[in-house]
This record gives sequence, structure tokens and C-alpha cells, in this order.
Amino acid sequence: MIRRAVLLLLAAILPVVGAGQAAQAAGYRYWSFWEREGDRWVYATQGPSTARPSDGDVQGFRFAVSEDSADAARPRGRAGFAAICARTPARDGTKRVALVLDFGTRDDAPEGERPPAARTACARVSPDATTAQALAAVAEPLRYDTNALLCAISGYPERGCGEQVARKERGPAAGKKQQPDDGPSLGLVAGIGVVVLLGGAAIWQVRRRG
Repeated sequence: MIRRAVLLLLAAILPVVGAGQAAQAAGYRYWSFWEREGDRWVYATQGPSTARPSDGDVQGFRFAVSEDSADAARPRGRAGFAAICARTPARDGTKRVALVLDFGTRDDAPEGERPPAARTACARVSPDATTAQALAAVAEPLRYDTNALLCAISGYPERGCGEQVARKERGPAAGKKQQPDDGPSLGLVAGIGVVVLLGGAAIWQVRRRG
């Protein structure tokens, strides 16, 4: 009976452990697109090729490895429109868009590449210009894939585009509190401890009967 309990406990624990490891196994390396609302960044609901910012808007791009939009790292820096566009005066028939370009950390960089320093830029473009056009005005060369996914800003990175990256190749996203993932969780240790105790009890019972 004890041996049966051990097997049942193992059957319950191992799938949970495997699922947890699989869920944290990979992310994607890409440029995420953000919009500034007040003093906070909000993940954009449109792509840069269709979004049409208004004069005075602040938009940001961050290169990082993340699992999805909820996990994505935000652009760093608190500069607002007035500071970013201070040296770009308004002009009739145009609009100004402040851009924050965060090239990420070395942990998220492709192998052999080093991220440039983060910077800001003020794009003066036509009133109907998209974010992609504003970006092209101040941060060329840009690189897109065949599905119009933004792959590189100012030539970074030199290669790759939204590729899947194993967990061991990435570092924690900046500004996020991460739990250590290089060892078993407390729950897992406790579960294994129970299995060991029950297993020992089963062996003791078998020996006693023998």
C-alpha cells in the first residue's frame, strides 16, 4: 500500500515539474513597441507601420527577450516630449514625435553583438506619418522581415528577427523582479522529500516482512 502511495505521488509531482520547466524554457528576442501615457509605458496595440501618432506623442522601442507582451521589458528613461524635442521647433504642416530607443542589455543581445547606448530622438514628419515613418526619419537603417516585423533599428541587431531563445541564453528583464530559476523550488524540494520518506518507509516495510 505504501509503495502504491509512492508511485501515485511521483505521478502527481513529475508532470507539474515538467510543465513548470517547459513554461520557462524559451522566449523571443525582438523589438517591442510602446506608447507613453502620462508617466507610464503601455504596450502598443498596433504595429509601428499602422500606428499614427499625434503631434506631441512619446513612443518607445525596447529590444529584449520576453515570452509575451505581459513579460516584455519597458523602455528605460523618463524623458518627456518637452525634453526630447526641445531642440526641434514646431513647424507648420508637420508634427513632432518623441522617440525613446532602448537597445537593451548584453544579456539580451545576440551572440557576438553589443547593444548601443539607449537614446532619444525627435522626429519631425508629415501630419499623416506613421510611427514607422517617424522612426525611419531618425533611426535608419531599419530592417523588416517579409511579414513587416521590425527586426532592427539603427542596424541593431545585425541579424535575427523574433527568433526563439532558450531560457539559459537570456538574462532577467530589466525592471522586473525575478525568482531564481537555477534550482528547484521550495515546493519541489518538499515534494521530493515526501517521496524519499515514503520510499524509505516502503523499503523498511519490505525488509521487515522479509
